[in-house]
Amino acid sequence: MKVRNRNFRKPEAAQHFWPSFTDVMSTIVLVLFFLVFLAYFQQTFAVSVWTERLNRTKADLSAAEETLELKKKEITDKENALRLLQDEAERLRAEVEQGKRELTLSLEKLQEQERIIAQSNKELGELRGKLQSISVLRLNILEEVKKSIEDEIGTSTTPDGEPLVSIDNNANLIINNRLLFAKNSAEISTEGQALLSRFAVAFERILDDENIRDYIDAINIQGHADIDGSYQRNYELSCQRAYAVINTMFAKNPSLEKKYGAYFAATGFSEFRPIDPGTTEAAKSKNRRIQISITIKDTQVQKIIQEYLEESKIGN
Repeated sequence: MKVRNRNFRKPEAAQHFWPSFTDVMSTIVLVLFFLVFLAYFQQTFAVSVWTERLNRTKADLSAAEETLELKKKEITDKENALRLLQDEAERLRAEVEQGKRELTLSLEKLQEQERIIAQSNKELGELRGKLQSISVLRLNILEEVKKSIEDEIGTSTTPDGEPLVSIDNNANLIINNRLLFAKNSAEISTEGQALLSRFAVAFERILDDENIRDYIDAINIQGHADIDGSYQRNYELSCQRAYAVINTMFAKNPSLEKKYGAYFAATGFSEFRPIDPGTTEAAKSKNRRIQISITIKDTQVQKIIQEYLEESKIGN
């Protein structure tokens, strides 16, 4: 009986073990499947993440490449602009160098012109000095005549304190008319004849100097009248007075007429060259006058200019 029971239980025990193993295996399989699925899911998720990251990286890389291309283009543009600026700088530098050379040449020319101007100013100053010497000579002749007359008479003024003879701003010798003529008259007074006698002696002595005489073209005796009366009558009167002065000097000193009569001329200006524009008696008295003007020969002026030109030609 016992053997029989033992044999009967063994199959039951084996039948109970097998389902447990199967459950275990199923569980293991399920666990493995779950793990595989989880791994697959994780792998899929990771791939998705990495794909997204890769795509984003590619997008960033593409954007970076585009940015790089833009930067390259900007760099190229800037290089081109820099090249243009360098070319412009070179051109400007060349222009500056050319400007410096031209400035140097201009300064040299300016210095040369300044030298020429200085030389010309010097030469013109010398010419001016020579020409002024003629004016000084003319004035000196008048001063000499004036001084000679004053020395002869022993005074330089009239009893009223007015000058006997004066020299105006144009280097003309003016004789106080009241010493020579009465109003509206061309007849020389006794006192005037004595005065003109001194004039005749003074002019002869001056014209005897050949160095002075060579410069003199004419000694012009000018008659002037005031505004009283018609200008026709004043022309006649002023001319008559000028003639009377010359005739009296020649009569008082025949030697003057004989030697130097050709130097004297008479001119009448009527009322048209007053030295005082007023209408008072004092103004009229000033305007009634005999005026002596000495004309220098043009040939002397031309001679000085010619000498200057010849000296300048030699200097060049």
